[in-house]
Amino acid sequence: MGTRDPRIDAYIAKAAPFAQPILSYIRDVVHEGCPDVAETMKWSSPFFEYEGTLCMMAAFKEHCRFGFWKGNLVLDGETLGLDVTIGGQGRIAAVSDLPPKRTLLKLVKKAAELNAGGVKVAKPKKAAKADVAVPDDLAAALGQRKHAKARAAFDAFSPSHRREYVEWISEAKTDATRQKRLAQTLEQLADGKSRHWKYQRA
Repeated sequence: MGTRDPRIDAYIAKAAPFAQPILSYIRDVVHEGCPDVAETMKWSSPFFEYEGTLCMMAAFKEHCRFGFWKGNLVLDGETLGLDVTIGGQGRIAAVSDLPPKRTLLKLVKKAAELNAGGVKVAKPKKAAKADVAVPDDLAAALGQRKHAKARAAFDAFSPSHRREYVEWISEAKTDATRQKRLAQTLEQLADGKSRHWKYQRA
């Protein structure tokens, strides 16, 4: 048998008058669709758990949100006015903005089946950031034989460390400042130091 959390009772009671019937309706439908669901509060919002996180709801000044944790899998490409993910922006201003009860029950049951089956949501792979474009003056300096050590260090650095130097030089407001930063960059690189080496742990 599912459980109801008194903190969610308080959350609904404190919500705006328009939001209270929406939240109560969603809550009842979730319990009907998944009788063993357990309620909890996360990030100051009501969450529903069954073999993992099932769904959540939240109330704001002028709208409510309701979303499934595995939204893309549950909704299968449709939105139905709901959040596809917890971070979505579904806006519900009245119970009538929600899909029909029969549809909601079906979605809750599907979400519960996914959790019970141990289905995981594949995390999207982060796109690799393109390597930084080296400004002409820095490239020319690094190409000089006397700056061979600096060039070796620069090439060995991660893209993020190279980007820190390039952005620092490029953001200079005057040519004098740029030349000063270029010289300092070459000096630090020759010592194998990153742009923010002073703040790195030993």
